[in-house]
Amino acid sequence: MPALRKAGLLGSTLATLATGAGLYAVRTAGLPAHESYGEEDFDAILALPEHTVRTEDGVELAVRLTGSADPSVTVVFVHGYCMRMQSWHLQMRHIAQHWGKDVRVVFYDQRGHGESTMADAESCTIAQLGRDLGTVIDTVAPTGPVVVVGHSMGGMTTIALAAQRPELFDERIVGVGLLATTAAGLTKTGIGRNLENPVLDAFRHLARTAPGVVQYARGAAKAIIAPILRAASYGTVVSPKLVEFSDRMLAETSVLTIVNFLRTLELHDESAALPVLGQVPALVLCGDADMIIPFSGSEELAGALPDVELKRVRGAGHLVQLEFPEVVAGALDRLMHRAWAHHRAGRAAAG
Repeated sequence: MPALRKAGLLGSTLATLATGAGLYAVRTAGLPAHESYGEEDFDAILALPEHTVRTEDGVELAVRLTGSADPSVTVVFVHGYCMRMQSWHLQMRHIAQHWGKDVRVVFYDQRGHGESTMADAESCTIAQLGRDLGTVIDTVAPTGPVVVVGHSMGGMTTIALAAQRPELFDERIVGVGLLATTAAGLTKTGIGRNLENPVLDAFRHLARTAPGVVQYARGAAKAIIAPILRAASYGTVVSPKLVEFSDRMLAETSVLTIVNFLRTLELHDESAALPVLGQVPALVLCGDADMIIPFSGSEELAGALPDVELKRVRGAGHLVQLEFPEVVAGALDRLMHRAWAHHRAGRAAAG
């Protein structure tokens, strides 16, 4: 009986909060917008050659590669929470048109996301995602310089790798792009600070009570998180097809994945690794309408990195790489030039 009462109370509370969040999301998505993407195939990444990378705990990560088999540099893109490798589609399109043929580009689905396999709840941590990224690099880019670009949870993944394997940075990883992300959990930045917004505070509360949600109200967990993430996706009026695409990625994310990563998103802290990242050129980019990671958090992150471009994207929400792809493309181009110059300087200094 206590368990049933708890499930009923939790479900009722989350359903009420989800209704409010859902109304906000509908108003955002329902605004008229010019359809700028026509017949755009947002799943084109899935046509790239497919590989499977097996992690040390047996999770199989879906990986797609494009570009040279003997590259001058490899760029690894790491997606965010409740996204998948297709979230980098517009960057892939830019790369195909503007980057040289001697660049290899790697996209992969984080554990529990997209085509990668599910993982135990205990392994759904930022630290484990950092180890997964290291395994991907070891497997598909074992030699040569690497640039890592992470969005949101993917940026946290990149910082976690720096904490675990500092020897990779400068020696192998010669540049990092950190989009809409933070080194510390959401108790210190973003949602954790937006307590005046009851919808965002509900996300934080749900993260604190995730074990109970998993046991009693998984459906209610998705009912509250999905509308919040939709509402935070864009800060401007965007293409309806773009909204449909990002909503589909979110809708196809398992409720177990959604719930299992909540606590680590709130509590992780990889700030001690920032001096390691500071050894290489960095890009810190964020929208100033991002409700998940506010721009002030990006300013703090950039302040800890000596060789950094801090890019403020006016009006952008959390999915900045989809909302303002041209701005992101330009910033990534500049990062690539800086990273390559850093790599050449290092080789010259070494003799």
